[in-house]
Amino acid sequence: MLHLNWEKKGRIFDPSATTDWNYEYAQVPWAIEFDDYLRVYFTSRPPVDSKGQYVSYTFYADFDKADMSRMITVSDNPVMGLGELGCFDEFGTMPCSVIKRDDIGEVWMYYVGWTRKVTVPYDCAIGLAISKDGGKTFSKYSNGPILASSTKNPFLLGCPRVYWFNNKWHMWYLGGTDWVTNGEKAESIYHLKLATSANGIDWDLVQDDVVPKKYENECQTCASIFEYGGMYHMYFTYRHGIDFRNPERGYRIGYAFSKDLKTWERNDEIGSIDPSSEGWDSEMICYPSIIKVQEKVIMFHCGNYFGKSGFGYAELSN
Repeated sequence: MLHLNWEKKGRIFDPSATTDWNYEYAQVPWAIEFDDYLRVYFTSRPPVDSKGQYVSYTFYADFDKADMSRMITVSDNPVMGLGELGCFDEFGTMPCSVIKRDDIGEVWMYYVGWTRKVTVPYDCAIGLAISKDGGKTFSKYSNGPILASSTKNPFLLGCPRVYWFNNKWHMWYLGGTDWVTNGEKAESIYHLKLATSANGIDWDLVQDDVVPKKYENECQTCASIFEYGGMYHMYFTYRHGIDFRNPERGYRIGYAFSKDLKTWERNDEIGSIDPSSEGWDSEMICYPSIIKVQEKVIMFHCGNYFGKSGFGYAELSN
């Protein structure tokens, strides 16, 4: 099997170092390409309130394609608002897939919306927002989600990664399978699942447990898929289900490959993207997002503490 090698290029966005930008975290980056720059969408948070609670918003930053270390601009305001009272995205949005629909002159964003709960910390579902100004601002397709809990998915859903393969829309997303208690705190357990669609709006679940698990209560999310060398390649984030807020049990990036997009063989050892020995991604590496730019294959990813330290990128060096 082809061994994929990645050359890390370092961090290119640090929210704490951005002048006059009063937000924390830069999670789940996803890029779309324009003529001379890449626009990277991500989710960020203002400081917590007096009760220690937070909300999250979607922003973007533009980077020079000729020199990815040079940020051109970062949006001053969120690209869309939070949900109305009682809606699934009342307390936050997280962009997971942004797709240029050149066929209809729009940009579609599949995002996670989340809300607070009582017995467990949160619930989330998958929404769609549409831009008619080239991806600067978005309007929600509806107040409700396009994919949410159901008889097949009784718990939370999130992190939709959407692709057009073989004349059909494919969505790899996390589906909650359980809540477990760790002391007084409830933690969600979730695995990668697959849904397909003919129109990008109405989705049918076609596969549970897409990628084999390494250990009990493993959590999987943020699958990024691309074609290379006659195969489909998937990079995804995984972690332990409990006690994961530490370097030993926190997020890592896994790897699997497939010939048909349904049967995936996992082999993290040949994926070759690990935490660094020191620095911003030395304790955790997560949320891979891969885009082909001309002759390059680029992976954006986050680092320590779930993206609080920002995001960087790596290039495929094969």
